Amino acid sequence: MDAYDRKILSELQMDGRLSVTDLAARIGLSLSPCHRRVRALEQAGVIRGYRAELDPSAVGLAFSAVVFVTLRDGDRAAVEAFEKAVADVVQVTQAQRLFGDPDYLLHVIVSDLAAFQQLYDQKLASLPSVLRLTSTLVMKDVVSPRPLAVF
Repeated sequence: MDAYDRKILSELQMDGRLSVTDLAARIGLSLSPCHRRVRALEQAGVIRGYRAELDPSAVGLAFSAVVFVTLRDGDRAAVEAFEKAVADVVQVTQAQRLFGDPDYLLHVIVSDLAAFQQLYDQKLASLPSVLRLTSTLVMKDVVSPRPLAVF
């Protein structure tokens, strides 16, 4: 990955709707080489996709929580079963496996406290191998997901 690739990634993170023509102009490269580089970055999996970033509150999802999960068993089968099941819970916007205790950190976004309680009791608590759930409510986002520093 060279400086042009890093410039492409930086620009596309800021505006994924840029046309290749505009992108090429911004990074100082002609159209064809810029297009080839974007395609190569997509095919290599460096660029995983493009999507709109939504304001959760604007679509009725104003309640955010962080849930820590400790598994009963740490063997491969338990981990795989938990990860497969948690991936199907659409209200979990991010799930990270951690070293130590707890085992997982889940970011959850729902409409309100009642929806969170229902999700917690009916889905999260019944995920495979869950020993303990601990949650905390998000007061406000201080740093929202932002572009990666690729330079």
